[in-house]
Amino acid sequence: MTSFWQTLQLALWNVTHRVGWTDVVDIIIVAVIIYQLIMLTRQTRGSAVLKGLLLLLLATGVSTLLGLTALNWLLMTVINNGALVLIILFQPELRKALESLGRGALLESTRTSSDDRERERVIQEIIQCMIDLSRRRVGALIVFERKTGLQDVIESGTTIDGQISAPLLENIFEPNTPLHDGAVIVRGMRVVAGACILPLTESQGVSRDLGTRHRASIGISETTDAIVLIVSEETGIMSVAQHGRLTRHHDADSLRAVLETIYEEPRFSLRGLFRRKSEEVSKA
Repeated sequence: MTSFWQTLQLALWNVTHRVGWTDVVDIIIVAVIIYQLIMLTRQTRGSAVLKGLLLLLLATGVSTLLGLTALNWLLMTVINNGALVLIILFQPELRKALESLGRGALLESTRTSSDDRERERVIQEIIQCMIDLSRRRVGALIVFERKTGLQDVIESGTTIDGQISAPLLENIFEPNTPLHDGAVIVRGMRVVAGACILPLTESQGVSRDLGTRHRASIGISETTDAIVLIVSEETGIMSVAQHGRLTRHHDADSLRAVLETIYEEPRFSLRGLFRRKSEEVSKA
């Protein structure tokens, strides 16, 4: 026990007397990485794995301080040989993080007045489609790709690559048509694919009243940053899935608020700046 207190006192002395500005920067960087990792795995299956990893690291530190040699050796063996296992377990979250970096601010562009008109048209067409399908109680599942790429999901369906319109979307989800069973993927202002297969949520907290369509919407929103619009085939209720959460009983106004979030004003970007400069030069 005396050895434990001596080790603790030595650690506290090192913290208070030997910390330089580089150590502070190092600590801040690590803290930011840990915070981003927590936010990345929040509301996903990886959160439980992350909690287990933190408990494992805590147990390793305690075993070192208490001099539990055998336990420390066992825990260190697990940590040293568990890197590959962690990569496999966190594969969806790591992929999401890398895709977010790849689709960051440099990939965003500024918007012109014609873009604003097209944005308003798209929003109105989607709202009209949702209301019509809800009134007729036709099931629908529309996934909006954001920063996280959905190419693997798109490849599971049928390529469409069409302009967004209410008649097109309604025709896709019309019962007894080839593409009605599955999800539609929207990328920007285009309907990319239909009849796509989505992963079902593995969360145990999902209501038993929700069917496969709602479970699939929650599943894709857990592992990506996609926003999903759903129309219930049984009740006609319009729902929205985002960040692994499902909100129900939406109307036209709340759908507009969600869609305006999806098609919000892009931030400043180098690509948008270069495009704007080239347009000014061509006009001159």
